[in-house]
Amino acid sequence: MPLKVLFITNYDKPGTHNTRPEAEMILGLKRRGVDAEVMSRRDTYWGRRLVEAGIPVHDFVPRKKFSLEAIRVIRGVLKAGSYDAIQLFNNPAIVNGIIASIGLPVKVVTYRGQSGNISRWDPICYLTHLSPRVSRIVCVAEAVRESLLGVVYDPQKLTTIYKGHDLKWYDATERVDLTSLGVPRGAFTVCCVANNRPRKGADVLVRAAGLIPPGLPIHFLLIGRDMDQEPIRGLVAASPLRDQIHLVGFRENVLGIVASCQASVLPATKREGLPKTVIESMVHGVTPIVTTTGGSAELVEDGVSGLVVPPGDAQALANAVLKLYRDPAANQRMGDRAKERIGARFRLEDSVSAHLALFEELAGHS
Repeated sequence: MPLKVLFITNYDKPGTHNTRPEAEMILGLKRRGVDAEVMSRRDTYWGRRLVEAGIPVHDFVPRKKFSLEAIRVIRGVLKAGSYDAIQLFNNPAIVNGIIASIGLPVKVVTYRGQSGNISRWDPICYLTHLSPRVSRIVCVAEAVRESLLGVVYDPQKLTTIYKGHDLKWYDATERVDLTSLGVPRGAFTVCCVANNRPRKGADVLVRAAGLIPPGLPIHFLLIGRDMDQEPIRGLVAASPLRDQIHLVGFRENVLGIVASCQASVLPATKREGLPKTVIESMVHGVTPIVTTTGGSAELVEDGVSGLVVPPGDAQALANAVLKLYRDPAANQRMGDRAKERIGARFRLEDSVSAHLALFEELAGHS
């Protein structure tokens, strides 16, 4: 009998790139003979793609971390489907899916996309990844796995599987004329794509920009939800480089903006996983500058496919920007190698194979 796996996720977010690695992994498992089913919204881009590929999509999304309705719906699907395993991708799916699986002969696999924020002393965590019902925790990066080693009671439950990508997904990206965003033609432009949360380190980047010597044609684009709001707006207004820092905010054409820059930076200070914004700059040949937080340093080889700096160190971040600006040949070389690294080390095929091996082990097929 083929493996039968139910994936519970949420595909109602706009855009295709946010969830593409996950959806393509499921499609890849289908091609490898897995009897895959998905619980998510059916009337979305990926919902329709999955249905077209012959994958049943149960049209339901758990919205709350604890919902009697969600538990009832999930348990009904599990009892009718005789699945070998379920994989749960977000907190509402994890909590409700674990409870719904109690007493049923199905293995539970959870997904963990960031480091930290799980504790043995937090009772809520025993409803999620620390539940004894969980057979495996798929960690998106080694840094995530390592952050859980002293937390989970059985480290054998932890496995690292990188999200897989395909360079062809990004071939259609249309570059953006950055003068439309206020950047002078010919400027060396550094983009930062992130939602404005304290741990993303946008304040560190603004401080770093203020350390750039005056008169250099280096401009910064801060892109993402609330990146054009306070407190960032106030920090920029007080910066000596205020005229060269552009608060772009949320944009649908973010990939085109990134592809048009000379470098990217994610100045995160804590709790990163495997940041898609770093991957998206790398696949477009844009040299990334990242911190050692989470899986960023697993994506980037320091000095080879980008630069790695300590978190919270504005001077080190400024020095990294200046290094790329002053050596265009090295910047181009690192950008080229960044693209090559994603194509060689973070492949969709590898993610599919690793998940297939995991499910076969849990089902006793290996």
